[in-house]
Order: sequence, then C-alpha cells, then structure tokens
Amino acid sequence: MGLLSLSTLSPQIKQYLVVTGNYWAFTLTDGALRMLVVLYFHQLGYSPLNIAMLFLFYEVFGVITNLVGGWLGARLGLNKTMNIGLFLQIIALLMLAVPSEMLTVVYVMVAQALSGIAKDLNKMSAKSSIKLLVPDNEKGGDKNHSESKLYQWVALLTGSKNALKGVGFFLGGLLLTLYGFKGAVLLMAALLALVFTCSILFLKADLGKAKNKPKFNEIFSKSADINILSAARMFLFGARDVWFVVALPVFLAVTFNWDHWWVGGFMASWVICYGIVQSIAPIITGKKSGKTPSGKAAFMWASYLTLIPALIALTLQFNFYIQVSIIVGLMIFGAVFAINSSLHSYLIVSYAGKDGVSLDVGFYYMANAMGRLIGTLLSGWVYQAHGLQACLWISSLFLVTASLLSLKLKRN
Repeated sequence: MGLLSLSTLSPQIKQYLVVTGNYWAFTLTDGALRMLVVLYFHQLGYSPLNIAMLFLFYEVFGVITNLVGGWLGARLGLNKTMNIGLFLQIIALLMLAVPSEMLTVVYVMVAQALSGIAKDLNKMSAKSSIKLLVPDNEKGGDKNHSESKLYQWVALLTGSKNALKGVGFFLGGLLLTLYGFKGAVLLMAALLALVFTCSILFLKADLGKAKNKPKFNEIFSKSADINILSAARMFLFGARDVWFVVALPVFLAVTFNWDHWWVGGFMASWVICYGIVQSIAPIITGKKSGKTPSGKAAFMWASYLTLIPALIALTLQFNFYIQVSIIVGLMIFGAVFAINSSLHSYLIVSYAGKDGVSLDVGFYYMANAMGRLIGTLLSGWVYQAHGLQACLWISSLFLVTASLLSLKLKRN
C-alpha cells in the first residue's frame, strides 16, 4: 500500500521528498556535532572564547560558501552542490575521529571549516530547490494560492529541519555519554555515507541548473528587497547566536550545574519546539485569511521579538527567579523567533528569480551565515568578559536593527 501510494506521487513531490530526506539526515548530524564539540571541549577545560573560536572557520566558510555556492548551484545544478555538501561532511566527521591529543584548536577549526562548507552547500541547495519543485498546477491561476503553497512547503522544510537539529543536540549529548567523542563521530559518518549513496541514485540530475549560465560577478544581488531582507536576516540570526551558541550551554553547565545529558536535552527540546512552530507558521501568520506575509509582517514580528531578550536580561540583573526566567524566556523567544525565521525563509524564496534561483538564495544565506559568525564570536567573547546578561542586551539591540531594516521591505 505504501509503495503504491508513492508511485502515484508527482515527480516534483518525489524530488521534494528526496531533498527533504537528504536535508533531514544532514541536519541531524550537524546538530549532534555542534553539541558534541561544545560539550567535549568544555569538558577538556577550554574557555568559552576558545570554544567559540572552534566555530570561527565553520561560520567564515559558511559566508563564502553561500556566496559562491549559489553561483555553483546555478551552473552545475543543485543536485551536485547538495551531494558535494554530504561528501564534505563525511570527511569532516572522519577528521575528528582521531586520538584526543591530535584535536588541537587549529585542527578542529579546519575540520569545522569543511563542516561549514558542507552545511551551507546542503542548506542552499535544499532551500533553492523548493522554488522549482512547487507543482506546476500551483504556479498557474491564482497567484495568492500559488504563493500560499510555496510558503507551506518552505515552512515545512525549514521547521522539520530545525526540529531534527534539536534531536541532533539531544543525540550529541547522548552519544558523547554512551560512546565518547570518537565513537560518536564515526557512527554519524557511517549514517551520512548511506544517505550520500541514496542521494546520488535518486536526486534528479539537472535540478536547479540555470538556462543562462551566470557569470561569477553576478553573485551579488541587484534586488533592493533581497539586499534589505538579507541585512535584516544577518541581524536576526546574530541576535539569536550571540547568547545561544556558546554562552547559554556554558551558563547552564556552570551556573545550574547541569551535566551533558541535561544541557543537550534542554537545548534539544528548545530547537524541536522551535522547528514545530516554524512548520505551522503559515497558520499563525494568516493562512485562514488567504494571505501570505509581506514586509509589514516581517517588521511586526521582529518588533515583538525585540522585547524578549531585554526582559530576560532584567530578570538576571534583579536576580528574579533566574532558572525559571531563563527557561520560560528562552521558550517564548524560540516561538517568536521561529515565526520570524519562517517568514524570512518564505520571503527570500518568493523574491528570488526562478532561473538561477540559487544565486539570490545563496546571497541571502551568505548574510545569514555572516550573522551567525558575528553572533558566535560575540557569544564567546562577551560571555567570558561580561556574562550572559550582556549577551542578551546585544541580542535586543540587534533585533531593533532588524526591525528597522524590515520597515523598508515592500508592504505587499
């Protein structure tokens, strides 16, 4: 029965399932690896700033990869960039499966650089392909209906990915406890090798290849809306990562005395809930009224988010039920941030041109990676120098900037 129902699906739906499955598997290992690195190197006695430095090349090469990867995707096809991403992640994992005395800061930074390239090739390819895989009968006729379907597909892919990233955080803490660092990375490399083989066999060969081969100097977007949205995205993700990437896991471990299992489990629960909210964002933001979100919605939701880290910072300043405030505040922040992220993910795919879609999407996710890079570095440095409260105030300032930028997006 299951095989019969699969055979009746349209080619676009089948490709969407292949892309989504590929992206899911990659995300699971990426989330687990991030938690493994944070917890394992904290256990080895690394300072928060040194742990942040381990992710420096991961984020730097994410910026470069999105910029160049969009151009490569348009010239070579998204299937090739997606599979290259999988292969590089396998190499990065195998590089970390060495004796602990070889895991120097520089060596791990190089492995993380490969992982950063892999992650952003995979992500750019998956997000770009959605624009091309919305069934043809959804593209004709009622434009609002077509855009609504595109929003649903983007939200589902993004939300499910982040839910699995949360599972990956939990998995990272669990695998570190059960198998140690080396055993965990070897297990994940074996899983991705299987996914890589399936991806080569089933992913369509010419997916996303532009009809007119773009020149390298076309990697920078000439669209005002895409440039503005990209700048807002940079500050949005910088606002999240400035307190979430290094500061929060270390704060939970040191201040609340949580072990690996508790830290990994809590971070996992947060990201899973975040992913679920992302998936249902079209319902929250007006699907019942038949409308798709505009620049006005991006401004409104970013404005709501601005208040949350500021309020959490005040609870820390006045020592007001700190543990409850952090946990509840983080959950509220995650829900509102998820809606912001889903809105942005839809808007970039909607704004992007169809031929060579990966150029516009790649440029946008370059800004996303730049925000993560800035947030990651500040997360380690500011936390070490001034604590979690300072990280939260910077987060709020970044969100004010994202809100003001979103005011300039077109209103319909």
